[in-house]
Amino acid sequence: MAGRRVGTIRTIDDSQHRAELTARLLRAASPVELAAVLFDDMPWLRQRGACLQWSTRWPFDIVSYPEHRDAAAIAASAMDFLHDARAGGQSASMRVLHDDGDSTVAILHCALDCPVVDESIGMRLGELLRLQRMRESLARLEEAEKLQRSLYAIADMAGSDLEMPDMLRGLHRIVADLMYAENFYIALYDRERDSLRFLYFADVVDQSLLVEEDEVPLAQIERGLTWHLVRDRRPLMGSTEELRRQVSGPLRLHGTDSSDWLGVPMMREGVVQGVVVVQSYTGQRHYTTAEMSLLAFVAEHILTALERKRGRAELEQRVIERTQQLETANRELRREVSERERGERLQAALYRIAALASFDETSESFYRHVHSIVGELIDARNFYIALCAHDDASVTFPYAADQYERDWVPRRSGRGLTEYVLRTGRPQLVDRVRMRQLIDAGEVDPALADGATQVWLGAPLLGVDGTNGVVAVQSYEAVNAYDERDAELLTFVSYQIASSLQRRHAAELLQQANAELEKRVEARTLELREQISVRERIEAQLQHQVMHDALTRLPNRVYLRDRIERALARVRRDAGDGFGLLYIDIDRFKLVNDSLGHGAGDEMLREVARRLAFCVREPDTVARLAGDEFVLLLEHVVQPETASRVAQRVLEALEAPMQVAGRELRVSASIGIAMATGTCASADRILHDADSALYRAKSMGRNRFVLFDDAMHETAMVVLDMEQALRRALAHDEFMPYFQPLVRLDDERIVGYEALLRWRHPQRGVIAPAQFLKVAEDSGLIEEIDWRQFRLALEAGRELVRDGSFITLNVSPRLFQHNDFDRRLLELIDEVGFDRRRLRLEVTEGTLLGDPVAVAATLQRLRDAEIESALDDFGTGYSSLGHVHHFPLKMIKIDRSFITPFAAAGVAPRSSAVIEAILALGNALGAEIVAEGIETDHQREVLQAMGCVYGQGFLFAHPEPAEHWLQERIRRAALARQA
Repeated sequence: MAGRRVGTIRTIDDSQHRAELTARLLRAASPVELAAVLFDDMPWLRQRGACLQWSTRWPFDIVSYPEHRDAAAIAASAMDFLHDARAGGQSASMRVLHDDGDSTVAILHCALDCPVVDESIGMRLGELLRLQRMRESLARLEEAEKLQRSLYAIADMAGSDLEMPDMLRGLHRIVADLMYAENFYIALYDRERDSLRFLYFADVVDQSLLVEEDEVPLAQIERGLTWHLVRDRRPLMGSTEELRRQVSGPLRLHGTDSSDWLGVPMMREGVVQGVVVVQSYTGQRHYTTAEMSLLAFVAEHILTALERKRGRAELEQRVIERTQQLETANRELRREVSERERGERLQAALYRIAALASFDETSESFYRHVHSIVGELIDARNFYIALCAHDDASVTFPYAADQYERDWVPRRSGRGLTEYVLRTGRPQLVDRVRMRQLIDAGEVDPALADGATQVWLGAPLLGVDGTNGVVAVQSYEAVNAYDERDAELLTFVSYQIASSLQRRHAAELLQQANAELEKRVEARTLELREQISVRERIEAQLQHQVMHDALTRLPNRVYLRDRIERALARVRRDAGDGFGLLYIDIDRFKLVNDSLGHGAGDEMLREVARRLAFCVREPDTVARLAGDEFVLLLEHVVQPETASRVAQRVLEALEAPMQVAGRELRVSASIGIAMATGTCASADRILHDADSALYRAKSMGRNRFVLFDDAMHETAMVVLDMEQALRRALAHDEFMPYFQPLVRLDDERIVGYEALLRWRHPQRGVIAPAQFLKVAEDSGLIEEIDWRQFRLALEAGRELVRDGSFITLNVSPRLFQHNDFDRRLLELIDEVGFDRRRLRLEVTEGTLLGDPVAVAATLQRLRDAEIESALDDFGTGYSSLGHVHHFPLKMIKIDRSFITPFAAAGVAPRSSAVIEAILALGNALGAEIVAEGIETDHQREVLQAMGCVYGQGFLFAHPEPAEHWLQERIRRAALARQA
């Protein structure tokens, strides 16, 4: 429309005038300058009250030339005219000089008839308006980019390790880049306390008004600008007078008055959380509405950054508190375990000492064995046993082992420490101070007190007729070598020693009596028979104790093996005969021990033994092997159905509730059945078969019985064959490393490789470790395989890491049980010539918790040697967030089970929560986080959105030999050179 002519005021035929007009139009650099050229060329336009209006954002930001008092009315008429003109309408008082059909418009208005304007003016005006529009767009883009950079910077600071003061100073710098903010403060509002806490305060005038972290009650600044900002919940901007008109009530100034003030509340769900304020004292700077909107927008992100910072600090505090709780629980658990182990060691020692009395050995050998057993419980390098004579007049030392003392001849009773224990009949723990007290009290003769002894511990040997002797240990070095717990332990041991001595003494008396009876066999036949009868009863009792379980009174493993051997001999003689063996294990028995105590567990076992006895016939045997394991030997049973009926009867008998420790409990059991025929090789074989069937029953869900069959035997043979094949594979070097890359998620750049074990089987091809790893672990071959894999991976990976990447090796828990693992690994690395800085070791959570102190020490020594560690499959074990920080970890790998839910588009809140927690933990520990098992683009996008940097999975690459990746590197380099 800009070029249409309706009429003309002036004829432009003069070529010189046209050339001058064209030159002036070309020199015009803006629509204003062009409008001036138009009105100079047509002076009568002013006489007609003409006005040129244009805008690049029509109908907004309309500019008028020259300025007209009715510019708003003219603009309204121009809007209506433009609508009609685009539909083909015309107006005598208006002409469209330019219209791009969108928002760039220029309209000439005249009070009288509007003249036709030269087409070149409209064209030039259109060019200048398009140029102006591009400049305005560029300015808006620059402002948007500047704002975006500021918001990114705020978000980066919220996720950084900066302390709060440093972050707030950074926020001040960011706001200052967007507007004048030399005077700036941020305050958070506490609704419960109705106060403001000034996190940050910078003011060139009121420098001493407030300090950071000051908490100011709102009542103290009532009716002030900040007070109104919190109460009114809307932005305020302008001079003091303008602000008085904006606030909801009277305004009272606090501090120096500013020339221009701008403040916005930080809101969250309609509730004021704080304020952000900038102000100027110079009078030369006035804030705009756009800056107010900008500050309000930035304030939301500042609030988000503060909340993230505060949330992170709270999370770290919760992690610290949880870690402390776990440490306390761990210490208590270790204490309980130590107590139980101590009790078990003591019980085992008492059993062994009791068993010594039954052995036919010399007194010297007996005492030496007792010394050895006591030495397993406490420090017994200096140890002796003293016995008093029947008249209490002398003390003998039948056994002594001491570092310094050599004279252990009998002596008359005096005032020594040994005699003091004999007199008191109580255990005594005597250190240097206690020794001086006893000497001063006259209880101990200084001549009998060894001046070199630092601490002495003795316990009485109590018999039926009083104290018979003393067992004692002493230390010449450590002042605190023994304590009250050691005294209690030695006291328990002394009871058993005294009992064993009495039994041995009784046996010696019996031997003497037998010798006398042999001399007087004819004269005292009746008396000899009585003595023999006594001896036989004692031997039978001892035999019964050896062959039976003390808790349940059932036959034990020794007795059972004897019965099985006899049954096997009978079956070999008579091929038509047979017997069955039921191997029984009480389900979840450990839960009873752990929850109700060992006393309740023992009571349950006795009741189980009683019920089992009612399930068998007279010739059958019920035996207890160990713990909660029982065996039923069914004599003269050929058909498996008979054994199955007995097993069903056992399950039904145990199913009835039993009263244990005041509670009603129901017990179930798993039973493995093995049948013996003439082909059965040995007792061990049938026990093994029954145990295999028991294992199958437990794996099938417990509370059932399973009959051993050929399939189980075949399974065992397959495992045996696999073990032999693994040994051959080691001998013939059939193992090889594959490598799967670890990449950056944003550009898929390879940062490292995980070395994975593969078996190059001569018949079956390449086999993944899942098919043979369990057999390798059960057979103990895993260590040798691991070391072979380490060497091969390091040799193959030397070229892979030359580009700055690294390789990771998976380390089995067994290797950390060796104290020299790190030394041996470092020797291998140096022998191969691999760069230590390019190696990381992957360990599982089970490895870390097996022996946390030893594993942490080993990993720290490796870190000191420039070898980092990575935690593999995090989230699937027992490690909580509190355990991880105890170990020097460079990298944490999120288990694929948390990545799989994101395979397709959708939301997986549980996995998202776990992954975000792991990412936060990794950031707190300074560890790299790698997501395993990424197989789809959606998984990758979700992880990137959460902030995960590294990943691994089939989406990027499958495991391949080292040669594949070296060729791939060469190919990519060639493509890069061509590009």
